Amino acid sequence: QVQLVESGGGLVQPGGSLKLSCAASGITFSSYTMNWYRQTPGKERELVAAITSAGDSTNYADSVKGRFTISRDNAKNTVYLQMNSLKPEDTAVYICNAYRIWDPVRRDYWGQGTPVTVSS
Repeated sequence: QVQLVESGGGLVQPGGSLKLSCAASGITFSSYTMNWYRQTPGKERELVAAITSAGDSTNYADSVKGRFTISRDNAKNTVYLQMNSLKPEDTAVYICNAYRIWDPVRRDYWGQGTPVTVSS
């Protein structure tokens, strides 16, 4: 059974930092591209950051470039999202996603999400 379990969310003041974690089980973690998405009510789910299976390439949404950093530890089956200089518009539920780029039909796995609130 595949599980992606996020943690690290919470309430933070504007300008503050948080580090999210996503622990994976039930998959060969080092074979999976890992992504962080975020979701706010009434809006489409947004891809925030992505990292390749080996961790050698990353991509970010323009809205978070220079502020967020995605990383992974394949020995710990965990992906992280370091979020700095947080803004109120970063408030969302942050959701971990995994998929393998070489699967003939893409199959996505999703976590339940961890809420982040940026407010004074």
